[in-house]
Amino acid sequence: MIQTIVCDDHPIFREGLKKIVGQSTDIRVAAEASEGRELLEQLERRRFDMIILDITLPGSSGLELLRELKRVAAPPVLILSMHPEEQYASRAIAAGAGGYLSKSSVPEELLTAIRQVAQGKRYVSRTLAEHLADQLAEGDLRQPAHTRLSQREFEVLRLLAAGRKTKEIAEELYVSSPTVATHRARILEKLHMTSTAELVRYAVENHLV
Repeated sequence: MIQTIVCDDHPIFREGLKKIVGQSTDIRVAAEASEGRELLEQLERRRFDMIILDITLPGSSGLELLRELKRVAAPPVLILSMHPEEQYASRAIAAGAGGYLSKSSVPEELLTAIRQVAQGKRYVSRTLAEHLADQLAEGDLRQPAHTRLSQREFEVLRLLAAGRKTKEIAEELYVSSPTVATHRARILEKLHMTSTAELVRYAVENHLV
């Protein structure tokens, strides 16, 4: 039996996920967490075979949390997110995730992904695999500019593009307002831009929000 823990800040989604997993005979949602600190505390108390993790969480994002999970030798992680695969999957897998799946996927694919990641294998959807294959065939493997950002800078960019104010971002990421301002300055420098309006336009055009 694959014992999983689900980390997502939406109780209704967690309930729906438990019903989907409950249709199988070899997978069980053994525990839940609503944010990163709660997940880490649960991992200290008991053993799980894998983690199902959202990207958008209170405090540290799922992408940042992956680094901490890697440090504590956590079980394999499947990212299950509403964000587009072509923009987030590569970053998530590079950060240590075993797989990436969209929340719009069908239940059968979710169960397949859980089984594969729990075995220590990689999982990406057929859609993403075809997208990468098309890029390879066209000789276009150039990475977009935002891949140069750190995980924290990437999160600040997404929140700025979502219309959050500096103070709101600071509270959500548990950092100071000056730290957010520093990240914003570095983002502008790395993306060769001069204003938040340009950042918002870039994020929208690249489907980051």
